[in-house]
Amino acid sequence: KAFVGFKAGVKDYKLTYYTPEYETKDTDILAAFRVTPQPGVPPEEAGAAVAAESSTGTWTTVWTDGLTSLDRYKGRCYHIEPVIGEENQYIAYVAYPLDLFEEGSVTNMFTSIVGNVFGFKALRALRLEDLRIPPAYSKTFQGPP
Repeated sequence: KAFVGFKAGVKDYKLTYYTPEYETKDTDILAAFRVTPQPGVPPEEAGAAVAAESSTGTWTTVWTDGLTSLDRYKGRCYHIEPVIGEENQYIAYVAYPLDLFEEGSVTNMFTSIVGNVFGFKALRALRLEDLRIPPAYSKTFQGPP
């Protein structure tokens, strides 16, 4: 049987979720993750895995995949840079479209962005370093104008 993936036992997400040509939008939620990939997993694949697993990626084929536009909802790892002075650590920059999130729900946003990725096999370690929430999303929350 042919094995698809890496020795760490993960799917190859790079082709779909690593998009260095992507230009971020003012409406994107932007996250910066410090990632330490498992041995044998390239940093671009680790960043793509974070983008996938925190947005639309899944370990199996889902019958509803053909009903929606992946490009409309997927997170995109658009840049990776090494952490100066740290071996095998990188900052992975991920952009999320607002359509991925429920309006006015910080719980929904954080559950999606950080709720499922910290135990992911492609990564030895992961930490959310920074998060930019655009006014287009923060205005959906209740409170003073």
